[in-house]
Amino acid sequence: MKAAVIQHVPFEGPALIAPAVVAAGAEVRVVRVDQGQALPDAAELDVLVVLGGPMSASEETLAGERELIAACVELGRPVLGVCLGAQLLAAALGAEVRRGPEVEAGAGSVRLVADDPVLGAAGTDLPVLHWHEDTFDLPETGVLLASSARYPNQAFRCGVSYGFQFHVEFDADALDRAAPHLPAGTVVEPAAARAAADAGTGILRRWAEHAVGSAR
Repeated sequence: MKAAVIQHVPFEGPALIAPAVVAAGAEVRVVRVDQGQALPDAAELDVLVVLGGPMSASEETLAGERELIAACVELGRPVLGVCLGAQLLAAALGAEVRRGPEVEAGAGSVRLVADDPVLGAAGTDLPVLHWHEDTFDLPETGVLLASSARYPNQAFRCGVSYGFQFHVEFDADALDRAAPHLPAGTVVEPAAARAAADAGTGILRRWAEHAVGSAR
């Protein structure tokens, strides 16, 4: 089983995602597009993960990623998009991506609006880390899974693929690397960071088991 993780910037790596995918039985390759590494071919992958970054999902430089995501979805390969990755998944499936009402950054939560085997039961509040200012429409085939007051479309599922606008992958080391790049004045208290990482560990374990199982 082969999984590729697309990384856009040095300070947003796979963090908790990689060990979850490895534990589920897949080999992980991180593709550093910020270092000029070439995108993989969809036919060579079993699972695709697309991480975050400060760029816009509609940029022409990301056309190849949108095409790769669309090809993986067409082939039935599970895709996980996180932050920018979720916006790229939405765009690849024909939805509009645009600037949101305001920056949402720091510790917070999302409310689950549908039962889901990866995220949990509807009505649950998940502790997460926010870091975005763009939003997206729900793809035509998408099922809305989570919302927040500022951003109603926080997570969705399309077939075997998932998009998370929020971050569940940051452990303490990843947050330390990202912290200097967060909007000025953003402070994440240690207890909130631990709560988000603990919730993220469980979510990513369930997602990885789902993804690798779907790809078999």
